[in-house]
Amino acid sequence: MIDFEKIPSPCYVVNEQALRKNLALIRSVKERAGVEIILAFKAFALWKLFPIVREYIPYSTASSLSEASLAYEEMGNKAHTYSPAYTDAEFDAIADCSSHITFNSLTQYARFAERAKERGISCGLRINPEFSDVETDLYNPCAPGSRLGVVFDNFGENLPLGIEGLHFHTLCESSSYDLERTLNVVEERFGKFFSQIKWLNMGGGHLMTREGYDVEHLISVLKNFKAKYPNLQLILEPGSAFAWRTGVLVSDVVDIVENKGIQTAILNVSFACHMPDCLEMPYKPAIVGSTEETEGLPTYRMGGNSCLSGDFYGNWSFEKPLNVGDKIVFEDMIHYTTVKTTMFNGVTHPSIGLWTCNNEFQLLRKYDYLDYKNRMD
Repeated sequence: MIDFEKIPSPCYVVNEQALRKNLALIRSVKERAGVEIILAFKAFALWKLFPIVREYIPYSTASSLSEASLAYEEMGNKAHTYSPAYTDAEFDAIADCSSHITFNSLTQYARFAERAKERGISCGLRINPEFSDVETDLYNPCAPGSRLGVVFDNFGENLPLGIEGLHFHTLCESSSYDLERTLNVVEERFGKFFSQIKWLNMGGGHLMTREGYDVEHLISVLKNFKAKYPNLQLILEPGSAFAWRTGVLVSDVVDIVENKGIQTAILNVSFACHMPDCLEMPYKPAIVGSTEETEGLPTYRMGGNSCLSGDFYGNWSFEKPLNVGDKIVFEDMIHYTTVKTTMFNGVTHPSIGLWTCNNEFQLLRKYDYLDYKNRMD
C-alpha cells in the first residue's frame, strides 16, 4: 500500500509490486501460448524502469525515431517499428535501431524497401481488415476512410517482393473475444497471403492484465491459430496491459470555487496537460476515498490548473467536505499519461516516482522551469 503522505505533490507514482504482477502475467501468456509479446512505448516509456521490464520481456515496439532510439539505447534491443509515415531525413536512423519495420502503405514500402533490406531488416505491411469493435471513433483505426493500413482491395494476388510480415491493429483495451472476431476477419480476407510471410503482428489493445480478462481464452485462441499456421511467428504488442493499474497521480486541492451550485475543487494538476485521456476518451478515473456522485454527500467537480475553460471533469462524492490541502489521488494513471503530457501554460509538471517492493519512495524525475524553458529554446 502506497503511503500517500510520503509522496511529493504533484507526482505520478508507479507501484513496483503491481508492475511486476502485470509483467509476470504477460510473460506467462507469452510462454504458454508460444508467441512473442513486446512492450509498446506509446503507452509506457518510463525507461528508468526498463531494468525491471527486461527481467520479464526483452523487446519493444516503436512508432518514431525517438522511440526506436530509446528501444536500442535503454531496452538494449532493436525495435519492431511501425509509423504511419517515414521521412527521408529520419529513415536511416530509424532503420539502424530496428529489427523489423512495418510500412503503412505500398508506396512507403516501395520508397524505402531497399534501404531497409540493405540493413537486413524484416519488412512488413500494416493491413486494414476494415473491422473493429472499438466504439470510440478517436481510437478506431478501421473507421471508413482511415489512413492506417492497406485494405484488401489494394492488394494483388501476391504480396510485394520482400515482404516478410503483416501487421494489424484493431483493438483498444479490448478482450480476447474481440481479438478472436478480428482474427477471423483477418484470416478470411488476408489468409491467402499467410504462406508468403514469416510473421503476423496482432498489434496492441490486448488488455490481458485487466480484472475479468479471459486469459485462458486468449492463450487458446493464439495456440489454435499457431497450430493452423505453424510457419508464422505471432507477435502481440500491448502497451496498456503492462502498466494497467500500476500507479497513481497524487495531487492537492489548492482552492474550492462554487458557481450555480456546482462546487469545483481546483487541483495542482491539469486534465488537459497531465490526464489527457480523461478529455479525449472520455475516461473517468477513480479517486481514492471517493464514490460515484451520491445525493446527500459532499460532491465536487475536479478542476485543472490550466487556463483552458474545459480543463475539468466530474463529479465525485466524498464522505466529508474537501478542504484546501487535501490530497486527491487519481488511480490508474500510468499508461497513456506520462507519454502524453504537455507543458501547456507552463504549469508545474508532476514528478515521477517509484513505490518500491520495500515500501520506500524513490524519486525518478522532478521537473522544473528549465524543462519548460528548454522546450521553447
